[in-house]
Amino acid sequence: MANKKSSKKDIRRTAKRRAKNLEVRSGLKTHIKKVRTAAAAGDGAAAAENLNSAISALDKAVQRGVIHKNQAARRKSRIAKAAAKVAEPAAKAPKAAKPAAAAEKVEAKPVAEKPVAKAAAKPAAKKPAAPKADAAKKAPKKKDA
Repeated sequence: MANKKSSKKDIRRTAKRRAKNLEVRSGLKTHIKKVRTAAAAGDGAAAAENLNSAISALDKAVQRGVIHKNQAARRKSRIAKAAAKVAEPAAKAPKAAKPAAAAEKVEAKPVAEKPVAKAAAKPAAKKPAAPKADAAKKAPKKKDA
């Protein structure tokens, strides 16, 4: 047991925090279970409704620091996958194809021409200067030993 007054207070605070975090975690499990049971029963509307509340609860738990954001993302992904299996048939219907006029507009768009290569615009590079003849005449002198 702690002896200092501040340490005793820390222990009390930690116990309160732990109790709240356990309560939040238990609530998360309940939300997730509701989504899974609705999905297992084949009730797409209830699964979607419970999915929204579960996602909201998971996000709140992340904000409060009860669970890690990656854990929340993993759980949301898994329950969304389960709920999507029993989604309404109207929601699964493929999107309507674009009208032909819209497709023509995309194709008729003019393509901008590429600018002329920069190498052609630059002047020719300078040639290296030829070595001077005087340099050969000025050879270093040898010293006599």
